[in-house]
Amino acid sequence: MIRWLGWATLGFMYLPLLAVALFSVNATRLGTSWGGFTWRWYGEVFTGPDSPRILEAAGNTLLLAVVSTGIATVLGTGLAFALRAPWRRWQRAGLENLLLLPVVTPDLIIAAALVALRQAFAVLPLGFPAMVVGHVTLQVSFVALIVRSRLLAIGDQQEEAARDLYASDSFVLRRVVLPQILPAILAGAMLAFTLSIDDVVISFFTAGPADVTLPLYIQAAVKRGMPPEIHALSTLVFLATVVLVLIATRFHRKEAR
Repeated sequence: MIRWLGWATLGFMYLPLLAVALFSVNATRLGTSWGGFTWRWYGEVFTGPDSPRILEAAGNTLLLAVVSTGIATVLGTGLAFALRAPWRRWQRAGLENLLLLPVVTPDLIIAAALVALRQAFAVLPLGFPAMVVGHVTLQVSFVALIVRSRLLAIGDQQEEAARDLYASDSFVLRRVVLPQILPAILAGAMLAFTLSIDDVVISFFTAGPADVTLPLYIQAAVKRGMPPEIHALSTLVFLATVVLVLIATRFHRKEAR
């Protein structure tokens, strides 16, 4: 019974995605009936009349994801190290709660907070910088949690042993700590990258007129009616996300071992 319940849950989760993939290879443009198998719509994504806008949106998405992921990875790793400091118990509890807050806060609240910040203090005008700040705000906690879990797993004994052998702080960091937490840092970066390329809400509230990402392009195209090119584009984005998640999972499993 439990096994069938698990399969039913997975089917409920992935059946809509399977339907999108099926429509992406349907030769009928309207998708009201099956007209045969075709790869035409995948070609239209790159060579069709809308391909310049699609490729521009893809470029904006990748640039935003790379920049925000780089910043979030550095800040999240630094935050994970900062939590190892000898804080008082109530201070550590407060910092841990603040670290978890962006994880459980809906994206809509974060986006609304950025809009309120812009209106109240005349900072972060709409555009690429505001999008980067919004994405980093969402990503930092995830990176910090993954890196911190690895730091807790390795403990302090190896660092203390290295210092007993007169190793400097920089040597301990470079040769003892970083090699062991590198898989966690990469896994956190992959997860942050995935969160960025899939984000719609924060990008919608912070984007300027020329800052269109793939999720925003897909959202606008759906409002005009669902062309088959969007099915193909959505399938490609989903497959790219799956690949990144699998890579992150592999690093996380390697870290666990």
